[in-house]
Amino acid sequence: MTEERVTEDRVWGRNPVRELLRRGGRRVDEIAVLAGGRGPLAEVVALARRAGVKVSYRTREQLTAIAGTDRHQGVVARVASGEYVELDALLGISGERGEPPFFLALDRIQDPRNFGAILRTAGAFGAHGVIVGKHHQVGLTGAAARVAMGALEYVPVARETNLVGALEAMKKSGIWIYGSSVSNGVSPWAADLTGPLCLVLGSEGEGVRPLVARTCDVLLTIPMTGTIGSLNVAAAAAVLCYEVARQRRPKAETP
Repeated sequence: MTEERVTEDRVWGRNPVRELLRRGGRRVDEIAVLAGGRGPLAEVVALARRAGVKVSYRTREQLTAIAGTDRHQGVVARVASGEYVELDALLGISGERGEPPFFLALDRIQDPRNFGAILRTAGAFGAHGVIVGKHHQVGLTGAAARVAMGALEYVPVARETNLVGALEAMKKSGIWIYGSSVSNGVSPWAADLTGPLCLVLGSEGEGVRPLVARTCDVLLTIPMTGTIGSLNVAAAAAVLCYEVARQRRPKAETP
């Protein structure tokens, strides 16, 4: 895959760092570990040594200064924040796995916590990748990676200058585009989500832009039965991805 490397960052916490080392996707230049750390930290050190990654030992105070937080759990990795893949490479993943395409496209998501949560949801429900715009969109930052909790190592992300153009290219390859809408859309329970598809989710404040919405083949609206009229974009992504996974589940496995 053709990759675009972005700025260096820090990833902290035992599980995120362990996934970095196991997956081997992003370059890990060094891990700093709490001196005298045992148990899970010893496993992280062993993984780093097998991968040929430099290991340094620090005090708890030094790790806090490096990570910018005291929630580092005794380990901080110095890594490239993320690597983007080309759209063509992303679209080829489902074919390699012998599965109907399942992608997410994000239209101007601004909050790295939402982005990270969506990446984790995408990984949990078997999405083959995520497409984001190049402008007015949070990137593969350390903050997003920490919320994703290792999912960034399994969910490839393509960054496109023209999101509408990317969606049109997907449509030409036989992928149906389903946009998330607060109102006037089809219920996801009533839609057929078993075929090749891409879910489009909009920004925290404005939702999917009109130009992007017009590119969609179908708009989906999650029915609200309580007093709250809409969901946070990360929560909406979780609901829609679950419904895709549920519909694609073999009938023999359905409760």
